[in-house]
Amino acid sequence: MPENTTKRQTANLSEIAEAAGVSKMTVSRVLRDKDGFSEATRQKVMLEVERLGYLPNRIAAAFGQTQASTLIGVCVPRLSNHFFGLALESIDRTIQSLGFLPVIGSHNQVLQDEEAWLKSILSWRPAGVMLSTKHHSNTTLQLLRDAGIPIVEFWELSTSPLDMSVGFNQFDSGFQMGRHASIKGYSRAGILGASHVVEARRPEHIEGFIKGFTDGGGTIVHHDVLNDAESFYAGFYGTETMLNRSESIDMIYYQDDTMALGGLSWCQGKSIRIPDDVGLAGWGGHEATSILRMELTTTSIPTHLIGKLSAEALVRKLRSERTEDVTAVPTRLIDGDTL
Repeated sequence: MPENTTKRQTANLSEIAEAAGVSKMTVSRVLRDKDGFSEATRQKVMLEVERLGYLPNRIAAAFGQTQASTLIGVCVPRLSNHFFGLALESIDRTIQSLGFLPVIGSHNQVLQDEEAWLKSILSWRPAGVMLSTKHHSNTTLQLLRDAGIPIVEFWELSTSPLDMSVGFNQFDSGFQMGRHASIKGYSRAGILGASHVVEARRPEHIEGFIKGFTDGGGTIVHHDVLNDAESFYAGFYGTETMLNRSESIDMIYYQDDTMALGGLSWCQGKSIRIPDDVGLAGWGGHEATSILRMELTTTSIPTHLIGKLSAEALVRKLRSERTEDVTAVPTRLIDGDTL
């Protein structure tokens, strides 16, 4: 593990009590939200709790002692997301087969929610954590450094991980599709995405597509981000809105395959010829695309493999076996019938 993740024990009750000038029993009562102390005392104790970075040891509270944990914390943006659901299924199966137990949470792409989840899971003294992003708040980074446990950042590949990274280059996957569309002769693209989080970071494969498409001489005519979840229906009505607004668009790149399938359904219902009138491209390799009569042009992401390799890497680190800091998993562009 890099030097910046050197283990530092969190403050204990005695240190909090000494810093606050109260007894250890008083600190314990404050943290358990009992009575028998003043509001001023509570504030003084909680100030030191925050300053010293104290995290309660829930394992010790539950079993009466500190013991080696078999818990692995796993956090993803959304539990309902198709791709993360597949990765979690693989992680759960792999971790349990190796003798550990995953504790799963989500943060909905809100950095503060990831902080809250991490504080909660660290209070149970997990053996390690797995985070499905390479972007974290400063507080989260400090918590991870202080915890001194194995960390896997999975899904989006990081070339300078906190500890270990397993995933794919999301920017490159979009760039490849942008160049592919440009080479096929498309020149005026619309991009359709969705997010319930206003401040959410734009997906890197969208950034990659823009770069690849414009480098090839193309123009991005519209980039719509719907206030919605990525879904079939969002792709359906988003496509209608975009194409009714601009007839000059000759292709649409969707944030993921569920939206692309919704868009394809709308176009077919309106007798729009795909790809002659407008080309469509998705991202992710959704399993539903395998049963379509018209194969969707998309990028296939090996979600199960990413989950399996991530879990195995973490357990190898826990067993002091040889590990790789960065494990790159390749994606595959599927040159289908829709582009």
